[in-house]
Amino acid sequence: MEPLANKIRPTTLKEFVGQTDLVGPNKPLRKAIEEKHLFSFVLWGPPGVGKTTIARIYAHALDARLYELSAVSAGKEDIRKIVEDPDTLMDQRPKLLFLDEIHRFNKAQQDYLLPYVESGRLTLIGATTENPSFEIIPALLSRCRVFVLKSLDEAELKAIVKRTKIKVSKDALEWLVGLSNGDARMAITALENCQRLYGTITLENLKNTFEHSFIRFDKKGEEHYDTISAFIKSMRSGDADAALYYLARMLQGGEDPKFIARRMVIFASEDIGLAQPTALVVANAVFSAVDVIGMPEAAINLAHGTAYLALAAKDKSAYNAYFEALSDVIKTGNLPIPLKIRNAPTKLMKDLNYHKGYTPYDTESYLPEKLKGKAYLKKNKEKPTP
Repeated sequence: MEPLANKIRPTTLKEFVGQTDLVGPNKPLRKAIEEKHLFSFVLWGPPGVGKTTIARIYAHALDARLYELSAVSAGKEDIRKIVEDPDTLMDQRPKLLFLDEIHRFNKAQQDYLLPYVESGRLTLIGATTENPSFEIIPALLSRCRVFVLKSLDEAELKAIVKRTKIKVSKDALEWLVGLSNGDARMAITALENCQRLYGTITLENLKNTFEHSFIRFDKKGEEHYDTISAFIKSMRSGDADAALYYLARMLQGGEDPKFIARRMVIFASEDIGLAQPTALVVANAVFSAVDVIGMPEAAINLAHGTAYLALAAKDKSAYNAYFEALSDVIKTGNLPIPLKIRNAPTKLMKDLNYHKGYTPYDTESYLPEKLKGKAYLKKNKEKPTP
């Protein structure tokens, strides 16, 4: 059965609700659609705000042949089939690829896509909830415009809910709009599920529907930061059970696994550091596994790494020493480097005593004269915690 969210999806800009900065009068995407400008672009914004709808409206306006893929399940072979589609041999219409969750394509997959976009054989519309600067390779990103979409406000969500023609009590509507967090698809799906389960949309029925159908995780708001904070603090205190719980909660709620893996790499140096240097090797291996394998299997790699980091000994001395040294750099500027350890590639530099007297592995301080006697790491050396 076709989902309600798809049934009521707008097919023209006149029906579209929200994103007035992009599709309002004289705004860039509206002009591109109305004037039929063909170019590749990326739609960056939270879930349920109109990325897929905009892509379809754009493709229809340009009379393009639209192909839709999700980067979660698609690969190089899917792209090759689109480019070599025999049905398009006599079709002069442009080929437009809508790649949802483009951030889930790894570097090799994006590299494979690049020449087709570069040559114009494919026009790309990427959709992502993550910062394209971090998730899309520079060469591909440089060939795309980036449009930022915002969460829908309460008035916009209410307007979309009214399009469903489902009768909703006022208190139920207010509660639904507040909990949907700007996500129209979540609101519509909740209404549809509630109607199927209970027939009528009351506040109590809606709450029951949410309880059974959704695990809410706001990737842009307070819960996002609270949960990743709880995850880090649990590993820091050695509580592997709590860390694994918060890991599961984030993954089940839709958090980007690469975001979690990046925080683990940082944690390995910041909190474990010299107590167990192999922690950084493990954390990087987890990040690489997440990038190569992808979800859902990568959850196993993340769980393995989480347990390892949580149980490792902790030592922040290198972290603390660096920031104390940074403080001195900011206060004192570029102090003269001792002549003894300066490079001496020319005769003049040698005549000026650059590099003179230097012997490897001696025990003297090589700090600038003004900072002699400083001991950043020794001062911050802590007894590792188990």
